[in-house]
Amino acid sequence: MSETFQKFGVIGGGAWGTALASALVRAGRDVTLWTFEKECSEAINTRHENTLYLPGVKLDPAIKATSDLADLAGMDAVLAVPPAQHMRGTLKAFAPYAKAGLPVILCSKGIEHKSLSFMAGVLNGVLPQARAAVLSGPSFAIDVVNGLPAAVTLACEDDELGEALGDAIASPGFRPYMTDDIIGSEIGGAVKNVLAIACGLVLGKGLGRSAHAAIIARGFREMTRLGVAMGAQPETLTGMSGLGDLVLTCSSETSRNMSCGLALGRGQSLEEIMNARSAVTEGVATAPALKQLASEQGVEMPICEAMADILSGEIGVDAAILRLLSRERRLESE
Repeated sequence: MSETFQKFGVIGGGAWGTALASALVRAGRDVTLWTFEKECSEAINTRHENTLYLPGVKLDPAIKATSDLADLAGMDAVLAVPPAQHMRGTLKAFAPYAKAGLPVILCSKGIEHKSLSFMAGVLNGVLPQARAAVLSGPSFAIDVVNGLPAAVTLACEDDELGEALGDAIASPGFRPYMTDDIIGSEIGGAVKNVLAIACGLVLGKGLGRSAHAAIIARGFREMTRLGVAMGAQPETLTGMSGLGDLVLTCSSETSRNMSCGLALGRGQSLEEIMNARSAVTEGVATAPALKQLASEQGVEMPICEAMADILSGEIGVDAAILRLLSRERRLESE
């Protein structure tokens, strides 16, 4: 008999963690949301609003918030949603309260700088006794928290566990598609953030929609090359966590990553952009790690490399554009 999951903990009270908590409540689950900021958990419990990350959005009173990880002990499953660069430290803090065999659904998209690990690798290093799954796909927090339809990928190497988790989190407005391809799901989610910055930059510079479309298409080719090199299933990259997420994030100016690129293209410095934000822009942190990972894998990713060089200050925007446009022509399949 497959497992059933009723009690869920959500680690991370940003916009996405709060939206996922809302989706779980709609699915009929008991949800405890851990937030780093105590004022955030207090506002959710008393005002039913995440005043820091989703101001003005009313939340279901069934969401219980806490700033004490001990309150997540005894959960049937946990969704881990801290920023990718803080995943390891957050999981270490949670480790004393994680029972053996706990299913942990990783919901953050990025590559850890020091280790070049995706989030499943980070989890394995901190909680090797946990059972990993990855949730990724085209899903803006504001849509999910408002109950608008969204479809995502849920990746789990244990098919039976994946199906049970999928049944537990699914609702009419939140539809998970199953796969056993964890690395493919993680690559799509991480790479699309860097490409979204590139798409924003192109539009911010006034280079037109034709160039924007070219970045999406050639960027998807880069994503696929890296995925195949690392053992991903190509069909995963053409699904929700790859192409689906890429299209959404690269086509919406409300995306944190695309809006960062727009501002860069319009002449703002990265420091100015980041200082004006409270939420994490994952593509900024992912870009240098992705450049290094691609080099180690022997994979050409010129668009992502250009973004890493721009964000690090190694090259200016105009010089990076010229570098890309001056590349030797090649077969489209390459």
